[in-house]
Amino acid sequence: MQDCLFCKIIAGTVPSTKVYEDGSVLAIRDINPVTDTHILVMPKIHIEKAGDLTFETAPFAGHCLSAIAEIARNEGIEDFCVVANSGAKAGQTVPHLHFHLLSPFNSQEHFFSP
Repeated sequence: MQDCLFCKIIAGTVPSTKVYEDGSVLAIRDINPVTDTHILVMPKIHIEKAGDLTFETAPFAGHCLSAIAEIARNEGIEDFCVVANSGAKAGQTVPHLHFHLLSPFNSQEHFFSP
């Protein structure tokens, strides 16, 4: 999708700090982190939000979650939180499915807000 910020990052036309990449997934450091480690993990195909997943596209979300586990191991993180906002009213600011890997995360604090 031409106007999608994350599609532009995936295409390499917008700079980012890459953490992980394979044929289906890209992970980058968030430019406005809310925790010490705040990594965005997204499928390389454009899916607008989690609510748009289908049985055909669900494997891309599963691949993102597997990548998150690999990234956490590579970063030396044992405990972390994964957040996926679905739609603007749920706090999603970029309309491309993505997961926030957050650590450390204090569960006593206010839950993640964009």
